[in-house]
Amino acid sequence: MRRYGKHTDEDDIRSRPNRKGNRPRTHIRPKHEDAAEGMVLTVDRGRLTCLVEDRIVVAMKARELGRKAAVVGDRVALVGDLSGKKDTLARIVRIEQRTSVLRRTADDDDPYERVVVANADQLAIVTALADPEPRPRLIDRCLVAAYDGGLDPLLVLTKSDLAPPDKLLELYGDLDIPYVVTSREELENGGAADRVREQLDGKVTAFVGHSGVGKTTLVNALVPEDRRRLTGHVNAVTGRGRHTTTSALALPLTGEAGWVVDTPGVRSFGLAHIDPSRVIHAFPDLDRGTEGCPRACSHDEPDCALDEWVADGHADPARLYSLRRLLATRERREGD
Repeated sequence: MRRYGKHTDEDDIRSRPNRKGNRPRTHIRPKHEDAAEGMVLTVDRGRLTCLVEDRIVVAMKARELGRKAAVVGDRVALVGDLSGKKDTLARIVRIEQRTSVLRRTADDDDPYERVVVANADQLAIVTALADPEPRPRLIDRCLVAAYDGGLDPLLVLTKSDLAPPDKLLELYGDLDIPYVVTSREELENGGAADRVREQLDGKVTAFVGHSGVGKTTLVNALVPEDRRRLTGHVNAVTGRGRHTTTSALALPLTGEAGWVVDTPGVRSFGLAHIDPSRVIHAFPDLDRGTEGCPRACSHDEPDCALDEWVADGHADPARLYSLRRLLATRERREGD
């Protein structure tokens, strides 16, 4: 039903009074140009713990951000009480543009995309050589997620005292992925941690791996107790009093040389959110050969131009095999 006629003017419009007597409602959001910059260290039940300069500040997301959520690694703008004192609460009013995003789904049929960490430079895929046995399909899936999200992969192979690394490394040799091999004895003596730390210098590194591979042991060796204290009181918010790797947690390396993001152990790494066509960009030597591919080429079909590209000597056949193996892992479940 039409409330007003065709020739409505200002006098015909009814204005709803503001009963509270304060300023009228507006959809214009404040710019908060004086907001302080911070980094999200962990998230728990709506409370985000951030590093603002040298202070740990607990904050909540402003309503004006809507459904946009901040995750560990996000660079954010905060207002309110930034003192970091007990029982104070700041407000996150802006989430800065991300340089990289690591995403996963629960499985390949799950449409809900989970952002694990933002703004990480590399993804350390921690895998035990034995006890538990390595799972190459899970490694492949983590590699696809890293390439898609803009992170450089790093293989960290643990428990080399139980099994040699040669067979597993042979699978990934043609991908030119940096790797570090560790043993339990080396971790206890600190030698392995030093070699891993060399790969993390000046970078934000997210660590992933399924339960039992020694990921948390490695993170504890990398980040001394005095550095963990910086974020140790974070879990006073959760009531647990300590970090149990049930949510991602960013920890600073010694000397401000970089950050380690410890993530919960994963049983599967779904790739429902990934467009397979973007995986090719991680293979620049093959990417140039796709110009002759048919439209919407899967790069694993009879008319794919990559076969001729490799046959003409432009790229190593092993590289094409590695690409197709990673693309195929998007179509099958972990454990198949």
